[in-house]
Amino acid sequence: MIKEEIQKTVKVLKNGGVILYPTDTVWGLGCDALNARAVDKIYKIKKRQESKSLIILLNSFEALNEYVQKVPEIAEDLISSIEKPVTVIYDNARNLPRNVSAPDGTIAIRVVRDEFCKNLISALGHPLVSSSANISGEPTPLVFSQIAPDIINKVDYCVQLYHDQFNQAKASTIIRLFSNGDYKVIRD
Repeated sequence: MIKEEIQKTVKVLKNGGVILYPTDTVWGLGCDALNARAVDKIYKIKKRQESKSLIILLNSFEALNEYVQKVPEIAEDLISSIEKPVTVIYDNARNLPRNVSAPDGTIAIRVVRDEFCKNLISALGHPLVSSSANISGEPTPLVFSQIAPDIINKVDYCVQLYHDQFNQAKASTIIRLFSNGDYKVIRD
């Protein structure tokens, strides 16, 4: 069932669609991170200001070099030493549409450990955008049933997995990692 679900989801993503999907943290709105029009759709669905950048998900640490100009050596140690999901904000995003990165050129990236997300990203061949499945400023839903119908009705596809599982809304650790290797934990 998971394999078929990934195939359906990838088809929607390749056609510029927005998905509602389970991530390694919470239910998220997602799209192909390299498709600027699809990214715009997420901003519209969330009613989010474009000045508030989005997170992208990668399936491997090695993929970071494709989207960050210079990955500091300490990055892999930081990511691997923390048990829960880790979102790292890097300097100098590259090879991404402007509407994904922040106005200052930084980009928030999480290398996922979740098998569904890893396989979805692998099958797509591109990073995914990830943003919580809520209108900006509203509470993050803890279970699929708490996702507002307005969100569900505006996506192009809703992944048909894990709807009945309670998600503890695992917030990721957020680290700001500077090009020189200095870092600051923003959220633990």
